[in-house]
Amino acid sequence: MQSCVLSDLGMMDYAKAWDLQKQLFQGKITQKSNGEKPLHHLLMVEHPHVYTFGKSANRENLLVDPEQLAALGAKVYDIERGGDITYHGPGQLVAYPIFDLEQLGVGVKAFVEGIETAIIRTLAAWNIQGEIIPDRIGVWIDKDTDKERKIAAIGIKCSRYVSMHGLALNVNTNLDMFRHIVPCGIADKAVASMQNEITGKIDMSDVKLELGKQFASIFGLKYLT
Repeated sequence: MQSCVLSDLGMMDYAKAWDLQKQLFQGKITQKSNGEKPLHHLLMVEHPHVYTFGKSANRENLLVDPEQLAALGAKVYDIERGGDITYHGPGQLVAYPIFDLEQLGVGVKAFVEGIETAIIRTLAAWNIQGEIIPDRIGVWIDKDTDKERKIAAIGIKCSRYVSMHGLALNVNTNLDMFRHIVPCGIADKAVASMQNEITGKIDMSDVKLELGKQFASIFGLKYLT
């Protein structure tokens, strides 16, 4: 088992959480360069309304102008993860694993697959069947049907086998906020939330506990207290 610091950041401005990620990310790379084995970090957080563009994003997938964004109370950031545009906001659980994949003995592909598995197992605790779709990173509901919809997005950055950014799981998310973008650049698919799937508000703390448990199981982690 490898040690990991699990941090519940509550509701935090996106830029502040991004700065914390970058600080931990750069610190781990520096420690690796010095021959050290730094601790892993798993950050869990909710953000105020924000849209983020990944490195390969199409700017036209943001469907509102600056005035409309201001009316929505939403900010926009260009960030260094892969993927297109996505939304973060209240009621959505965002998790940022700042992991040394080399230390864990996993490659990038296996790491992403592990994140997908952690989400699927978390959903299963609420009797929601999440699935993966080949060539589409993330977790989906009602795969291969006309009701196919995305419940969790994944976008990471990895340098020297150290990861940052991570996943966004719609728990009690206001899905109307996705109407202002083409989510992940996929125009013909809807989005889903755990709340809508079971028709009832879900305790976010319970989802955090379950997701943390699944990360520990999949990646062989023990959390420091």
